[in-house]
Amino acid sequence: MGFSQDAVNSFLKPSDTLNKPRRNGVVISEISLASGALLGLNQLWYVDYPHSNLHSVNDNDEWLQMDKAGHLFSSYHLGVFGSNALKWSGCNQKSQLIYGATIGLAFMTTVEVFDGYSSEWGFSWGDMAANATGTSLYVSQELLWKEQRIVPKFSFHTTQYASVRPNVLGNSLSQQILKDYNGQTYWFSANVHSFFKQSKIPKWLNVAVGYGADGMITGRSESNDVFLYPETKKKRQFYLSLDADLTKIQTKSHFLKTFFSIFNSIKIPAPTFEINSLGAVKFHYFYF
Repeated sequence: MGFSQDAVNSFLKPSDTLNKPRRNGVVISEISLASGALLGLNQLWYVDYPHSNLHSVNDNDEWLQMDKAGHLFSSYHLGVFGSNALKWSGCNQKSQLIYGATIGLAFMTTVEVFDGYSSEWGFSWGDMAANATGTSLYVSQELLWKEQRIVPKFSFHTTQYASVRPNVLGNSLSQQILKDYNGQTYWFSANVHSFFKQSKIPKWLNVAVGYGADGMITGRSESNDVFLYPETKKKRQFYLSLDADLTKIQTKSHFLKTFFSIFNSIKIPAPTFEINSLGAVKFHYFYF
């Protein structure tokens, strides 16, 4: 058991210098994973809809911009993955930022092109702006602070709306996590100690500001579909909560460091203040 743990830690430890076999393995793995994901996405998402010429749409007013928050989140964390993978192989910071951090933008741009060739959707410049913002958030912090002080995070809870329109909002938990914007919350989680280095504030303590929305059965209120479903009041929701930066937890285990890095994209459940666009104020003892 001890040997096994040592072997895992040795494998996960980032290389101090460029390790070409590791770098080549990272490149091949990323190309394979991205290709497989795009092929799977094409079969699951696009194959049942007719194709069209490349065209764009303006969907900036849909879903109270929750989909744009999702694009920012995805582009950021795919960039974190790409950058950390090259760091593990011993690539320098320049390579990590140019070839690693931009993998999220490249992947999401490809998905957007898929949308552009589907008659059901279209290439969205609003989505592209969100993708670019996610990548820029990661790169700018690395250049400015050489650390990630503000991290986009995600949380989810089930809602009543998915059962009303399961074909759009999801008919299973896994689908609802991706499709039911009513249950999604996107956060900017800021590490307090990183901004106050000389303080005695715990290094892992974060303050998080969140954004969510509720009452959305259709993307647009003027959609014809709205007449088929119960009337709801759409509202934006803003949150203030505590959080933890898992990457700040001290450990010598590279397995735990990797585990913490992956799950640092998830906002931990915590007491939370909420105010919504209808003027209501709530306090949640336990919000996720």
